[in-house]
Amino acid sequence: MENLILNLLLIDSILIVIAVMMQPSKQQDALSALSGGSGDLFGKQKARGFEAFMQKVTVVLGALFFVFALALVYLSSH
Repeated sequence: MENLILNLLLIDSILIVIAVMMQPSKQQDALSALSGGSGDLFGKQKARGFEAFMQKVTVVLGALFFVFALALVYLSSH
């Protein structure tokens, strides 16, 4: 059982890396990264389409990672 959860944890961690890399960049240029992007303070929009989908996928994969890690700790301690 530990091996199964460990394998699921490894697969989930790889999928998290892929999901994070697939998310679109929110910084438009290097100047906004250095200045803090204060010009975008009131231009904030809700994520839509692919960006919203990738955010949800990342949250679900993160929650699964947490659950698998806790289950692995529980099983290895008993």
